[in-house]
Amino acid sequence: MTRIWNFSAGPAALPEEVLRQAQEELLDWQGAGCSVMEMSHRGKEFMSILAKAEADLRELMGIPEQYKVLFLQGGATQQFAQIPMNLLAGRSADYIVTGSWSKKAVKEAQRIGNVRVAATTEDSGFTRLPAAEEIKLDPFAAYLHVCTNETIHGVEIPAERIADTGVPLVADMSSHILSRPVNVEKFGLIYAGAQKNIGPSGVTLVIVHRDLLGMAPLNIPTVMDYAVMAENGSMLNTPPTFGIYIAGLVFQWLKKQGGLAGIDAINAEKARILYECIDNSGGFYTNPVDPDCRSRMNVPFVLADAALDAPFLAAAKDAGVLGLKGHKSVGGMRASIYNAVSLDAVKALVGFMNDFAKRNG
Repeated sequence: MTRIWNFSAGPAALPEEVLRQAQEELLDWQGAGCSVMEMSHRGKEFMSILAKAEADLRELMGIPEQYKVLFLQGGATQQFAQIPMNLLAGRSADYIVTGSWSKKAVKEAQRIGNVRVAATTEDSGFTRLPAAEEIKLDPFAAYLHVCTNETIHGVEIPAERIADTGVPLVADMSSHILSRPVNVEKFGLIYAGAQKNIGPSGVTLVIVHRDLLGMAPLNIPTVMDYAVMAENGSMLNTPPTFGIYIAGLVFQWLKKQGGLAGIDAINAEKARILYECIDNSGGFYTNPVDPDCRSRMNVPFVLADAALDAPFLAAAKDAGVLGLKGHKSVGGMRASIYNAVSLDAVKALVGFMNDFAKRNG
C-alpha cells in the first residue's frame, strides 16, 4: 500500500508508527481480549490509558501541578462558548482578533456576555499581528483571549512574544499545540481541538489553572462546568475513549522524537524549506503573511495565475500530494505541515511545486 503525502488542515496526518500500533492493538489491547473501543471507560484498563496519556502530556509540556488537564469533547468551537460561561463571572473579557477563528470566538462569546475586541487586524486581511499601540486592553478584564495560530490565515503568535497583561491569558492553540516548547505558566487556560497535532477528531484538550475553577454560575449545564469535569477526572460522562488512546500514543511518539525541543527543530526546518520555495519562485507562488508572524504549521499561498489552481491541484493529486486546497473563505492553497508531516513529505511537496512552476511559469 502506498500512503499519500497528506497536507490536510484537519483532520490531519497521524504518525504512521502510531497508526500501526493502533492497528496491532485494535482487536486485543495488550491482552485485554477486546478493543479500547469496547472496554468500560471506568475499568482499570482504560483508566490506565487515561492516566498514562495525562502523565506523558504533563511531561512533554511541563504542566505544573496547579493546572488541571481535561480531555473533553465538542471541539474548540464548543470552547468558544464554554470559556466565557466559566470565566466571565459577570465581568467583561478582551479578545485579540488575528484571523477567522479568533473572530468566531468573539462572536460566540458575545452570545454569553460582555466581550470587547481589544485589537483586530481584519483591515489587513489578517496578514499581520496588531502593533502594540493598536491593542487597547481593559486592566480589569476577566481574561484576555488570543488564538496563537490561525489555521486559515496562517498567522502565528509565538507564546514568548505575548506580554504579561496582568489578567489571565486564554489561548486557542488548536493548530500548533505540541509543535514547540511553551511556558504553560504564562497562561490561565490553553485549549485545543485534537485533530491537528494531538490525535483524531473528537477529543478537546483543556489545560486550566485551578484558580480559574469554580467561577461558573450555577445555571450552566453541569457538563460545561470545568470545575465539575476536573473533580470527575474528565469522567463525568463517557469520554472519547479511542481518541484519548490515540492521543496517548501520539504523546509517546513525541517523546521518542526528543520531546517538544526535538520536534521544534524538525518543524523549523520544514517551514524554512517550504517558505523558501514560495519566496524564491519569482512570484509564481506568494504567501500574503508578514514574515514576522508566518505560521510554521499552516502555510497559505496563492498562484500568480488563478487559472492554474485547478491544474495545480490535479497534478498534485497525480503526484500523491493531497490536502492542498485553501479554505473556502480565502481560496488559494494551504499546506498544513503538522508534527506528523515528515520532512520527507515537505521535500516531496517542494519538489512538486518547483517542477510545476518550471512547467507552467
